[in-house]
Amino acid sequence: PGTDLEVTGIDLLKSQNSRLHHTDAYDIESLVVRRGQAFQLQLSFNRELKAADKLVLCFGIGKRPMKIRWTLISLNPRREQDLSEWQISIIKNSGKECLLSVISSPRATVGRYTLNVKTGTNIYEPKNNAVYLLFNPWCEADVVFLDDEAQRKEYVLNDTGYIYVGSAYNIYGRPWNFGQFEEFILDACMYLLDKSKLKLSNRTDPVFVSRAMSALVNANDDRGVLLGNWSGNYSNGTSPTDWIGSVSILQKYYKTKKPVCYGQCWVFSGVLTTVMRCLGIPSRCVTNFSSAHDTEENLRVDIYLNELGEKLNSISFDSIWNFHVWNDVWMKRMDLPAGFDGWQAIDSTPQELSQGIFQCGPCSLKAIRDGDVYLPFDSKFLYAEVNADKVYWVVKNVNGKDKYIRISTETQGIGINISTKAVGQNKREDITAQYKYPEGSREERKAMQKASSFIRPSGMVPRARFASTLPMGHMASEPRVLHEAVSKTGLQLEITNTEALYPGNPLELAITVKTSTPGSWTINLAGSCQLQSYTGKVEASLGYVKDTIKLEGKSEMQVPLKIAADEYMKTLALVEDEVFILITAIAEVQGTDEKLTKETTMSFEYPPITVQMPETAKLNKDFSCAFIFKNKLNVPLDNCKLLVEGLGIFKKSVFDEGHVEPGRIIKSEIICTPTRLGEKKIIAKLISTQIKGISAEKAITITE
Repeated sequence: PGTDLEVTGIDLLKSQNSRLHHTDAYDIESLVVRRGQAFQLQLSFNRELKAADKLVLCFGIGKRPMKIRWTLISLNPRREQDLSEWQISIIKNSGKECLLSVISSPRATVGRYTLNVKTGTNIYEPKNNAVYLLFNPWCEADVVFLDDEAQRKEYVLNDTGYIYVGSAYNIYGRPWNFGQFEEFILDACMYLLDKSKLKLSNRTDPVFVSRAMSALVNANDDRGVLLGNWSGNYSNGTSPTDWIGSVSILQKYYKTKKPVCYGQCWVFSGVLTTVMRCLGIPSRCVTNFSSAHDTEENLRVDIYLNELGEKLNSISFDSIWNFHVWNDVWMKRMDLPAGFDGWQAIDSTPQELSQGIFQCGPCSLKAIRDGDVYLPFDSKFLYAEVNADKVYWVVKNVNGKDKYIRISTETQGIGINISTKAVGQNKREDITAQYKYPEGSREERKAMQKASSFIRPSGMVPRARFASTLPMGHMASEPRVLHEAVSKTGLQLEITNTEALYPGNPLELAITVKTSTPGSWTINLAGSCQLQSYTGKVEASLGYVKDTIKLEGKSEMQVPLKIAADEYMKTLALVEDEVFILITAIAEVQGTDEKLTKETTMSFEYPPITVQMPETAKLNKDFSCAFIFKNKLNVPLDNCKLLVEGLGIFKKSVFDEGHVEPGRIIKSEIICTPTRLGEKKIIAKLISTQIKGISAEKAITITE
């Protein structure tokens, strides 16, 4: 009968396959392919392959691959269509070589497969027999299919981007390296998939996978990737503001298998984007400004002020974060009625338990927009984050007892300027319209009515921690709310800064009071300035102004509020988070029941970092990159560190710059050797005891 057929070698044709599968950027030895798309491999035999020879390719996944569970796929090129929806065919058979084409099912389990080849009784196992199979947004039959090449480039293949932070009317992009193709990142994602305890049959579905990853990126419940910390003390870890990308976090986690310290919302979101893009699920970081953290799910956030207009931390259950960052992922929702495909929100910041663990989503953006808050997953929570009302209360001391007086209700102050990076451009795209209809439109009212019928409404009593001890007789009668009533005076408040807000300079602020109707009006004004962290927590009260203003008819008056540098510099150095300047004003018109409150959050301004380097460079040829910073502030900066990273150019590096006096210029240089073609970005960040928020970036094109 001649010699038995034996395999002598296998070539997974990595460079050709990975180019076609858009996986050539992964820094890994093994073959990485996407499901539902053909890849080729070449077998070498000890003799020519004949029609009577038995030949079977086996792809197995999991601890015990079994055909019955579709975790062992046996492909025989001689047999017709396999039941597993995988296909194999011989493309060319000549001499001792045979070229095969394999197409995995577009519904296959995603993960790390092992490959071996059976010929009769012989089994051949290649040295590197791992094949990684990912979701495929290029394949129409895959539920993550995205029908737009520019969007696939951005949401799957772009390994850098921005995460938008700041406050609603003062937004800036923080550069972030997602780095989904860097060394060990794919293996870290595979480790997370295994750790998720998802059944292999559920690892076919991006709904299950994205939900599981939203749980695993935080360390709560499952010793996942990142430990959240909002305490302001990060001495035994890395401060959340010090990260410039996901790579060092995921690499450290994969190496130690222990949670990495510490994360806050943009870090959780950045890492979750990396994991999703790495697995092939289109993903983007989404920032919601003035984000409601409504713990009672009643679409209302109560804010308590004292008589100076200072926000009181201690008695609020709810909070409004200056911004909160989560993720959108793109997929068809086969588990929901028709019409809810497309972007889905997921959130890995540990805020609320969902089915007993800290996870959130996926929740269809269309469900949020239309008020369909009964649909899974976590739609009530996400709806409240972008749609709650703000209710302001003043706590007044009347005869030794606290009295809660409702000043105003703001229906449009929450969920504004929802932002993500634009496709193919280094700028912000406003996606508020994908989350909600225009404020006040007929559709918005309809969605609100629908949502409210599923979310328990609340009577208008304050929900302060101590309010329940007051007999209800002490409740103030409710004043009319300004935007509901026709205003007699046309009272308006504006808050501005009259000088640039540089740390170390006095804060020069102003509150402008305006009236617009005939008559003489006497207005009691209280305005305060506080420092708060991005979660809305007050870190320090800096000063206030109280004034009585007389205005005639259509007129205005500007009341200055000036804070000396000494009042806030100590707090800046003590708090390890980036802080914001919160100005709150309350105006009451004497002789009427008109009351108005206005609050504005501002950010400090900083001198820039300059990055000097050529615009283009050659692959594997050294070039030099310099980072220059001049301390233009009139305060010294302590413990300055410059963090720099360039994916495909150099690994993350830290320069210790020590104490930088006013006027001093620091310059650090790094020699770079680019290892990848195309446009690459270099990110730099300067951190010090006093300031945290200075970052810069520069792009360079690498050619052959």
